[in-house]
Amino acid sequence: MDKTDGRVIRTKQMLYEAFLNLIETKGFDAITVRDLTTRAGLNRGTFYLHYEDKYDLLQKMKNEMLSGVEARLVNFDLRVLLNHPTLEEPPQMILDIIQYFYDHSRFFRIMLGPKGDPSYLNELKALMRKHMFNKMSSVQPNEELMMLPREYLIAYLISANLGMVQHWLDSGLKYSPYHMALLLTRVSKLGPLNTVAASIAAEQA
Repeated sequence: MDKTDGRVIRTKQMLYEAFLNLIETKGFDAITVRDLTTRAGLNRGTFYLHYEDKYDLLQKMKNEMLSGVEARLVNFDLRVLLNHPTLEEPPQMILDIIQYFYDHSRFFRIMLGPKGDPSYLNELKALMRKHMFNKMSSVQPNEELMMLPREYLIAYLISANLGMVQHWLDSGLKYSPYHMALLLTRVSKLGPLNTVAASIAAEQA
């Protein structure tokens, strides 16, 4: 990486941080390019070298984060989860996904929150739906033999898993990425009711 590349990366990082700060305090609609450059300590010319306007900046940030999620979903293998032998350790593929959300937790918390972009949750769901449909189709190609229609099962899994991740982000990352991945592994393998039953049995033992 040359010095120019390093400066570009630093400039974009400064704009990203300023952008998130402003969304959190003012909301996206109220932000101006002047707000952004003032908060980042940059001039307007520098901003326009990289982005057309605030909408372009937002879209590029969203796309970058979606690409990061997708790069980890590609490695998700439903067979690995189904055959995972223990409830005391999460599969690495789940930990990798949760670690990414943790590493970029501020972005996801703000973007999925009331001052973020309402469409972003749907974009995440669409990305997950695409990968889960492909993975599930390879594991169970004959939908007629499934106890629940594939589209409903996928809708449930996406909402349940994203709901847990959103709650984790909103509640201040109470658990470590490892522990969060473990919770998702347990509820994925046992289902919610069996998870409750297992907890009651453990308490009574």
